Amino acid sequence: MFYLGHDCAVIWHGLKSLAHAEILSDDIEPEPRWPAFVAVLAVGGLYTGLPDALTMGPRWLVPSAVLALLIPTVVFHHTGRQRLNNLFGFAVDAALTLELMVSIALLIAALPTHKESPQELLLSASSLWITNILVFALWYWRLDAGGPHQRDKRPGHTDGDFLFPQMTMSEQALRDAGMENWSPVFVDYLFLAFNTSTAFSPTDVPVLARWAKVLMMLQSLLSLLILALLAARAVNIL
Repeated sequence: MFYLGHDCAVIWHGLKSLAHAEILSDDIEPEPRWPAFVAVLAVGGLYTGLPDALTMGPRWLVPSAVLALLIPTVVFHHTGRQRLNNLFGFAVDAALTLELMVSIALLIAALPTHKESPQELLLSASSLWITNILVFALWYWRLDAGGPHQRDKRPGHTDGDFLFPQMTMSEQALRDAGMENWSPVFVDYLFLAFNTSTAFSPTDVPVLARWAKVLMMLQSLLSLLILALLAARAVNIL
């Protein structure tokens, strides 16, 4: 009887500890997912505005495929199935990246034919340049420190694949600035992607992980390629 009572006490203490841990986790405000959702929709909208010569198959094909992957991604997030959420999230990002690279390749192929008017070329290049920023912001947001779900489990952000300035501040400095539980959100990764496409460097956010360096090199290459093609076409027009 003594051992039975002892075991029950241990189990009860464990259940109370588990419940307490769940309460603590509920106190952490989860990172909003809607900015990433809006970014995916924006990429789809930019794609539908491209000329037929820069799209894969019917104009509705890629946006429909992305939407078909995006809906279960949102559903799995709200139902707590994070592994499936990550799987479909990666599929969405991969589909958008494939669409971006194919459109840039088609843009390169279309330049010598001079079928596109200067106005259409400018709008197409601008759309692809913005798409480049949004797509890689989604990758950084999805991959850094295990993704948004893993970041939600920790109060504050002290370890990741990018060294944000807040990560170098002392605890006292963070408290004084009202950011003691600071963690990056989508807009931080959007800022990082924007700088990579404009300055071709991460500016104030050093890159720590090799996968991030590879992605940033790819993003810079695509951005430089789009701008170089646009400049070359402008010189030919003049």
